[in-house]
Amino acid sequence: MSGTRGRRYHAAVWDEPLVHELGHPGRRGALVPGVESEVAAAAGDPLALVSPTARRRVPPALPELSEWEVLRHYLHLSQQTLGMMGVSLFGTCTMKYNPALSESLTSLPQVREVHPLQHEDTVQGLLEIVYRLDLVLRELSGMDRFVFQPGGGADAAWLHVCMTRAYHADRGELAERDEVVTTIQAHPCNAATAAAAGFKVITLPLEEGGRASLSALRSAISERTAALMVNNPDDMGIYNPDIGDWVESVHSVGGLCFYDHANFNGVMGKLRAADLGFDACMFMLHKTFGAPKGNGPAVGAYGCTERLAHYLPGPLVTAIGLDGKPDPQGASFDLPAFGRADVTFRLVEPERGVGRVREYLGNLPQVVKAYAWVRAMGADGIGEASDLSVLVSNYIDARLRSVRGVTRSNPEVGTHRLEMCRYSLETLAQETGVGAVDVQHRMTDFGIDAFWLSHEPWIVPEPFTPEAGELWSKEDVDEWLDVLALVCAEAYEHPEVVRTAPHRQVTHRLDGGALDDPARWATTWRAYRAKRPAS
Repeated sequence: MSGTRGRRYHAAVWDEPLVHELGHPGRRGALVPGVESEVAAAAGDPLALVSPTARRRVPPALPELSEWEVLRHYLHLSQQTLGMMGVSLFGTCTMKYNPALSESLTSLPQVREVHPLQHEDTVQGLLEIVYRLDLVLRELSGMDRFVFQPGGGADAAWLHVCMTRAYHADRGELAERDEVVTTIQAHPCNAATAAAAGFKVITLPLEEGGRASLSALRSAISERTAALMVNNPDDMGIYNPDIGDWVESVHSVGGLCFYDHANFNGVMGKLRAADLGFDACMFMLHKTFGAPKGNGPAVGAYGCTERLAHYLPGPLVTAIGLDGKPDPQGASFDLPAFGRADVTFRLVEPERGVGRVREYLGNLPQVVKAYAWVRAMGADGIGEASDLSVLVSNYIDARLRSVRGVTRSNPEVGTHRLEMCRYSLETLAQETGVGAVDVQHRMTDFGIDAFWLSHEPWIVPEPFTPEAGELWSKEDVDEWLDVLALVCAEAYEHPEVVRTAPHRQVTHRLDGGALDDPARWATTWRAYRAKRPAS
């Protein structure tokens, strides 16, 4: 592509009807033969298996199409929604390529057709994968036990505040310990889950160095402190070098410490939460560990030290040797072969577990994908990926600081940033009237996926947060940066072009007012027909 004019691109536009508006009565993709009389006689009336109160009074209003029409319809829709197929430096999420091999593994019947109520003897392979990924994450974090029930990062934070309540209740201190400390640049889920669990939230402001100070923390903690919940580095890419002192200070007043590892990509293989003194941490399997984020269920892997493990939600997978004792193996990157005859895997309940935060063992297909990713990477690959993440993040930083209208968050902090950094288009907006959302829309006209803005509330005006991780090539990153520079230049020369973008996408800007008007939106075909006059 040219660094001055951008890639020549236009999204596919099909003006595709709803599937219910296609086809013709009687049209079929396949004709199913009738049941043989012998089978019908042996099986009896299938309707007798359905309670009369559960039977339909009228047939469902299903579209009637040939196989080719169905294929063409969904091909058109897919061409109009090629999300994440351009260059997507999606910050705070470490968006990665999800290997086709992992998708193939989870489509096998041994994964796809498993029922969560099967006896554990029939799913030994899956339980072994859960156990082995637990061991891998123990090695990466220093924690003593992991659970994969939480349905995402916020869900893992919620599990931590539940376990915090249980821990202090067991010690007879829950009534007094009613405060959770976090920072303004921590992920909002930390404050939100603490508040939902009934804790008062103390949020530390930014000070010199672009982070909350150790003295501010020490002034905020007391015998009322239940926990500290922080991510490090934060979404500005700033790492707190005093984090060990923070943990020690919170422990000195009897509080627990939770490490939100959503931003783990830049430090994986470089530090371990337990070595810093943390009592618990979480990892995003659907981000850092190569499992899908946008098109699949999430997993916030939650790990803790031994003193909290009693409160984990069950069931947990444990390896049992022939002697009936738990298997002590723990060299997670050098595990013996699968299917050891001397080991079986069992589901156990923790002594004082806080109860389920999700059904059964959580989203097992994502666990399988994450395990495939981590074994393919190995310890050396994980360390190299971390190096690449930091390198490309600082390459992006160096180039962005030369783009007119772009400033870096916490500009007084001149140090290199880890993994990602949040930037601001406030100067661009003040000088041209073009804001971050306008730039986001215009970049999609060049085949670039819309960038991530920021968690709410915006503490950086007109934000955007690029993060390449280890995935994108230098050519991809340069293309993204070239397009951003081009759009910022357009904002100064032809601001109306940017303000009215996108111009080459499937649709123009959507009317968001319809989302708040029940008379205009419909979630079923029946409601759609009722709310729109017949054409």
